[in-house]
Amino acid sequence: MDLSPLVEPAAELTDAELRRYARHLTVPEIGEEGQRRLKNARVLCVGAGGLGSPALLYLAAAGVGTLGVVDDDDVDASNLQRQVIHGEGTLGAPKTASAAARIADLNPLVRVVEHRERLTAESAEEVLAGYDLVLDGTDNFETRYLVSDACELAGVPHVWGSILRFDGQYSVFWGAHGPTYRDLYPVPPAPGTVPSCAEAGVLGVLPGLLGTAMAVEAVKLVTGIGTTMLGRVATYDALSARWWEIPLVPTPGRAPVTTLASAGDSAPACPAPGPQPGGVPTVT
Repeated sequence: MDLSPLVEPAAELTDAELRRYARHLTVPEIGEEGQRRLKNARVLCVGAGGLGSPALLYLAAAGVGTLGVVDDDDVDASNLQRQVIHGEGTLGAPKTASAAARIADLNPLVRVVEHRERLTAESAEEVLAGYDLVLDGTDNFETRYLVSDACELAGVPHVWGSILRFDGQYSVFWGAHGPTYRDLYPVPPAPGTVPSCAEAGVLGVLPGLLGTAMAVEAVKLVTGIGTTMLGRVATYDALSARWWEIPLVPTPGRAPVTTLASAGDSAPACPAPGPQPGGVPTVT
């Protein structure tokens, strides 16, 4: 769906920004005005794992002015197979701090806001306040529903991605203009019916593809260029190198979200893989 730009342009670009983003400025669809919109944008990424890593890196490189990072985990050696924003030098460090340090090295013009916490129903409204857009790179169903519901209440769009083994999905949800995550997955799977993320596994390079696709959607939403994935779910099978696209519409009669449910632990979102909605979870 084609949408108006999500963010108003900043007043001007500095000489340093004009040099850094020169290849954007020569793209007619972006140009200086689009780059000024990116500079003025505030994007929140929930999860600094497999999907959040490439999304954060490319949004920082693209010149998004403020990046928020939500994560309560520390960097572990098992993360490094796929979570490319982290490295040996930050093992044991909070993922938000590790991500902030890497972003500062990549693009010191970007402001990073660390939310070193688990997103909960009690904190979500405060955490999301002031952000234009949310990226969901989380690894459990409860937090995904919470992100979707919080975005619907806040009136902001969110970009969602999901990976498992060799398969991935991504889409854009925005209750004010189309479907939400609850229209794709009306109810979570029954407890005990999904394997753990450690048991399921994931091809290490796969989150690079899906997380980068999520970053592309964020840039399109901020600048108003192209056709977003709102109302469509893209599914990728790395083994066959094939994409599928599934249309998605709001569920008739679905009641709008009015409150956020209490948060708590839930099973990792790792059911068996497959190209249909419901078949591909997230491993982060």
